[in-house]
Amino acid sequence: MSASLTDDLLNQLQGQPLAQIGSQLGLSESQTQSAVGQALPLLLGALGRNASQPEGAQALFGALQRDHADAGGGAAGLDLGGVLGAVLGGGGGGRQTDGAGILGHIFGGREDTAAQGLGQSTGLGGGQANTLLKILAPIVLSYLAQRMFSGGNQAAANPQQLGDALGQEHQRIQQQGGAGGLLGAVLDQDGDGQLGIGDLLKIGGNLLGGKR
Repeated sequence: MSASLTDDLLNQLQGQPLAQIGSQLGLSESQTQSAVGQALPLLLGALGRNASQPEGAQALFGALQRDHADAGGGAAGLDLGGVLGAVLGGGGGGRQTDGAGILGHIFGGREDTAAQGLGQSTGLGGGQANTLLKILAPIVLSYLAQRMFSGGNQAAANPQQLGDALGQEHQRIQQQGGAGGLLGAVLDQDGDGQLGIGDLLKIGGNLLGGKR
């Protein structure tokens, strides 16, 4: 997969999908483009971190197969309109469009930290950033399912393939200035490069400290 997953998905969101997201959040076209451009690497980078372990890749692969494989538009591409409509409409879909639930899995309880970091880096309020992540999370998973399972890939697709693709994306994002810095700040609170119990305790303290 030579093309960046982030760039590919951002390209697919151009036009009407971005306009719908911007309208939902009350943002201009340029604000929406910038915010989505920073939110996608955060989501895909965190997924890459999760999928770096075989059990993480296995769990994500199973979730894509179970909840998101039907959301892809087949070989023709992702049915963004359908997924986005279900997410913005707030109905139907179940786990497939449950942005809050998906964020909980992606960030492992750090979704507030992610929203705060994204809000600071984009100039959005924390509430707007949180809403944006909830909108994009189901789209990202549907996109990954489409990459994995469309166009005759179903039989060949496996958790390692998913883990490798997301791992490459994670490395690519880490090498980028802004997006990589935001991703690192969200995933690694104590600066040691590892996601450990100290990070979780710190984040738990921040959330319990009533900063909201």
